[in-house]
Amino acid sequence: MLIALKLLGSIALLIYGMKVMSEALQKMAGPQLRHLLGKMTTNRFSGVTTGALVTVAVQSSAATTVMTVSFVNAALLTLAQAISVIMGANIGTTMSAWIMSAGFSFNITNLVWPAFLIGIILIQTGKHRYVGDFLFGLSFLLFALGMLKATGIEMDLANKPAVVNFFSSFDSGSYWTILLFLLIGSVLTCIAQSSAALMAITMVLCTTGAITIFQGIALVMGENIGTTVTANMAAMSANTQARRAALAHLLFNVFGVMWVLVVFFPFVRMVCSLVGLDTTASTQSTAKLSFALAMFHTAFNVINTALLIGFIPQIEKIVCSIIKPKKAEEDEESRLQYIKGGLMKTPEISVLQAQKEIEVFGMRMARMFGMLKDLYNAHDDDATFKSVFDRIEKYEGISDNMENEIGHYLSQVGEAHLSDDTKDKIRSMLRQIGELESIGDSCYNLARIQKRGRENKTVLTKEQGESADRMFTLVQEAMSRMNMILSGRKEDFDISVSDEIEARINAERDRLKVSGVQDIASYESSALLIDLASEFEKTGDYVMNVVEARLGVDRNN
Repeated sequence: MLIALKLLGSIALLIYGMKVMSEALQKMAGPQLRHLLGKMTTNRFSGVTTGALVTVAVQSSAATTVMTVSFVNAALLTLAQAISVIMGANIGTTMSAWIMSAGFSFNITNLVWPAFLIGIILIQTGKHRYVGDFLFGLSFLLFALGMLKATGIEMDLANKPAVVNFFSSFDSGSYWTILLFLLIGSVLTCIAQSSAALMAITMVLCTTGAITIFQGIALVMGENIGTTVTANMAAMSANTQARRAALAHLLFNVFGVMWVLVVFFPFVRMVCSLVGLDTTASTQSTAKLSFALAMFHTAFNVINTALLIGFIPQIEKIVCSIIKPKKAEEDEESRLQYIKGGLMKTPEISVLQAQKEIEVFGMRMARMFGMLKDLYNAHDDDATFKSVFDRIEKYEGISDNMENEIGHYLSQVGEAHLSDDTKDKIRSMLRQIGELESIGDSCYNLARIQKRGRENKTVLTKEQGESADRMFTLVQEAMSRMNMILSGRKEDFDISVSDEIEARINAERDRLKVSGVQDIASYESSALLIDLASEFEKTGDYVMNVVEARLGVDRNN
């Protein structure tokens, strides 16, 4: 029982160490990672390179594939680009296997204690604390590997008759045994949701002599299939393209397993020879066994990518033929597009999803504002006026829901241990969604003012209509600029253009107020125009507040 607890505790510590290390790496390189995927080109080779680099950086292929599926869901990446990124992620994730093989091959626990000491000093002093977090996570990872190695030796599985008899009942030279262990690896990875943990267990079983290298490699193959479940689960609530990207990940790994099975034994012997392991020897080197598993993992993914990188268009056609778009899509206006798949496992990169959702929020508010023109033009048509007004009222509810849902999502992201840069971004985004919701309220108020004027049979004169149209055009221009800033890099924009539009809106509002007071002959229509101008000016203020929040401008300082 004690040995079993040591084994399970070591695996738990291993997963925790990888999580801490991954999050620390993301804090150090979060913005760069977000822009790296955001600037993907159609070049399949750059896609593979990007996927590999991002996965090496965050030490999690699951994080990369979930992120990629989310980007496809948000139309930030095309399906072809996503497939190339996923191929690269499969290569990048092999770094974890090499780290583990080092832990099983050398006595690295002595390196853990100084790493712990340096890490805690950096964390406590606050200087380079993300480096400290990384060292802390790496220390836990290495310590867990040392514990796994020691526990494996303590278990002495090779000298336990029950264990030996059980595994010896499987013929290592039989394809049925290989298929069985492949299935076991797939199922266990699906359950554990961590291919790294299963890789560690596989190394323990191999290095202790419980299973042969052939059975261990079969488990690794199964882990490659099981790990695709993460992306497919993330895509379940996403759109058609995202589900296709997740399916492409599964097909990629299944194809790899199929061709390896055809040449399994000669291929495994070839891989083992690269690390100097003799598969026919009665006794095996512990170091060489762990390195052989890591080498197979790398060779499998690199060769599989090399074979399939030229067939990305064909893979795209296959997944498109399997997953058809829904015939009756539900109303997309009221749904989140970027973060409806749930909170991602990588908080630093989750910020990009939220920012892209804010872009959608801004575009919806611009669409809502445009409806005010349709409402004005439908002044004499009862049915059309009611239809447009109801639509504006619906959008006001949508703006409330979007603020609540994005705000809740950002609150969840904010609960994680984040970098100062990401915390500032979250604060900025919370302000942005609050101001965007106010734009929705203001648009609804403008619609109600028009409705009140229509009920009172108040009609603007030609000159007053032209004045209202000028205000509408100015605010619409401000909104267009706002959405450009929301969808671009804030470093590329200057607030002066928005300031100039805001000044013109204020000047026009002041002019209309003065002319309205002087126009005694048409008091009711003048009062209506002044109400419209005042609300237009409020809308412009909210737009300006969004711009300031996005660009990080604080007028109070």
